[in-house]
This record gives sequence, structure tokens and C-alpha cells, in this order.
Amino acid sequence: MIYLDNNATTRVAPEVFDAMRPFLEDAYGNPSSLHALGMAAKNEVIAARMHVAGLIGSKPSEIVFTSCCTESNHLAILSALKNSGRRRRIVTTAVEHPSTLALLASLDADIVYLPVLSNGMLDMAALESAVTPDTALVSVMWANNETGALFPIAEVANIARAHGALFHTDAAQAVGRIPTNCAAISADFVSFSGHKLHAPKGIGALYVRNGITLHPLIYGHQERSRRGGTENVPAIVGLGAACALAATVLPTEYTRVTALRDRLESGLMRHVPCARVNAKTIARLPNTSNITFSGIAAEVFLTRLDRVGIAASSGSACTAGGDEPSHVLLAMGLTPVEARSTLRFSLGRFNTDADIDRVVETLSVVVNELAPPLAA
Repeated sequence: MIYLDNNATTRVAPEVFDAMRPFLEDAYGNPSSLHALGMAAKNEVIAARMHVAGLIGSKPSEIVFTSCCTESNHLAILSALKNSGRRRRIVTTAVEHPSTLALLASLDADIVYLPVLSNGMLDMAALESAVTPDTALVSVMWANNETGALFPIAEVANIARAHGALFHTDAAQAVGRIPTNCAAISADFVSFSGHKLHAPKGIGALYVRNGITLHPLIYGHQERSRRGGTENVPAIVGLGAACALAATVLPTEYTRVTALRDRLESGLMRHVPCARVNAKTIARLPNTSNITFSGIAAEVFLTRLDRVGIAASSGSACTAGGDEPSHVLLAMGLTPVEARSTLRFSLGRFNTDADIDRVVETLSVVVNELAPPLAA
């Protein structure tokens, strides 16, 4: 299997699995217990919190462990509204992750959805106009999960702060792949998830700037009464190990994976005339390539690739299987037909040059098989 769906989830790194294993076997204590097993678990949670904080440039006290980025997003957005007094406007983008968009659609608030340009970049002029004295929160993702587009988060945060609004960013695709310093961008809330950076599923975190009140969704004494429930110690240890690993390998992996992405795109441009890379002209994640193959239905394409052991996707895993075209690509101006003819390749730590060469060769063959009948 050549796995190119790392934006959906990543394989647990061997180093992470090894760190977690003792806490699934003998070191099974509850961190709230006062005996030796409990204290050992508590100490590991403290150590993991330090590793997470170290990766994102925060203080350990600013890290709240959650179950996933979805929970972190909801916790941040709902807390911001409760902290806002009479302010009832939330400014976000039309290309946010479904977990954010679904929550916003349920709220009794004035939600402004900012457009993106045809290249996938955020319309900053629209942002400037949208943030008003009534704005409680600006919530803009750090990196788009489908195109890899990187938004100017520090600039967005400064605009929010200038109007007295709080700032939240969904950094699920950014943490562990690019440098992410929460203090440097003046963020109030930053959400991310372990399974995007080689930790297990079921663990996430929320950065909450010191001095910001966090209103819990789940009540209990854990996480300084900010997120109740017995801590998932093995997963927390895994997230800490993954963050420590990412901090070590990020500089070299950034360069290596960028080269793999460029190798994939240049190979396809040479051998597959109908291929077009979306968001190619702007700053992107090093691992993400979003490509439209004119005239070829993505679902048919993915089935063919899967048969020969290549895993990719047609967009966000949280909307996979639906009939609707990608809201991200539609916001960029692609037609529904073009959006349904687009694949996302998201590379990772375990991919090689040989993988990419095989994928290019396979895609060339599959396109030649599928394109003529669809074009007839």
C-alpha cells in the first residue's frame, strides 16, 4: 500500500506506539489517584503536556487535552461566544473544516463566511470589512485540509485583536508539518488533533492563551476543571511523544516532503495532460497536492487506484461518501463537475521517491484508460 491520505489520518509512528504501550499494560493508573500507579500516570501526563507546549510555542498551562480537533474547535468557539458579552458576530471562512461549519450553522449568531480567491487564498479585503465592533470571534483555519493553502494567520489575528475580537484557528493540518508558534501569532485559541501527526485517534488538544476563560463542554475537575473526564493517559502520552518527535524531525521532513510533493506534481504535469494543480501559486503545506483530472470522476479514479494499492482521497474524510462536491473547491470557483474530478494527495513521513514514481506511472495509465470513454 502506498498511502497518500495523511490529511485524513496518519499511521501511528513506532516511537509513539512504544511510548504508549506501558500505559496500556502495566502502568494503568488513574492520574487522579494518590497511590504510586496514579502518580506515575499523572507525571506522564505532565511530561506530555510539556512536549505539546514545546512544539507549538506555548506554556504547559495553556494546553487542554481533548478527544479530537472537533471537540477543541467547539470548545473554543462556544467559549468565545460566552466571553463576548453582547458581541454576536463570528467571522470565519467559506472553506473551514466541516466540524467548524456544522457548529456555526447551529448557533444563534451573526456568522460571516469570508470568500477565497480563485487561487485558494483568503480574501483579506473582505476580512477587513467583515470585522466590526460587534465581532466576538474570528475563526480562520491555519492550513486548508483539502488544498493545503496556508492563510496569513498572524495578520488575521492582528486584525481581530485591533477590533477587540478573540481569534481562533483550526491548526489540525499545520501542527507537526510547519512551524506553529501560538504566542508569536497572538492567538487566543488553537485547535489540533493527534492523529494528524502520527499519534493515535481519539486525542486532541486546545491551546488557550493564559487569561482567557474556557467554559467546559464536559464538567469535572480534570484539566483544571476545563475539560472533565478521566484522562486518556495512553493517548495523551502518545500525543506528547508525537509532538516531541515532530519537533525533532520537522526541519528535515519539511524539506523532504516538499520535494516529494513537487516530484509528484512535476511528474503528473509531464505525463498527464488533463491534470491541473489547485492552489499551486500560493503558500501551501509541504505535503498536500490537490489535482483536478478533467473528465474523470474522482470516485471511479479512487477505486482504480485502490485496486493497485494506492490510497488517496477526493477531499475531507469528514465529508467523504457524500454526493455534494467539495465546498472548498466550489468556493475557489471550480464547477461542480471539476470539483467531482479532483483528488487530494497528502504525503507523509513514510513516503519515498519510489512511491511517488510508482504513483505517477500508475496515474498515467489509469488516466489513459478512463479519459477516452468519459470524453466520448
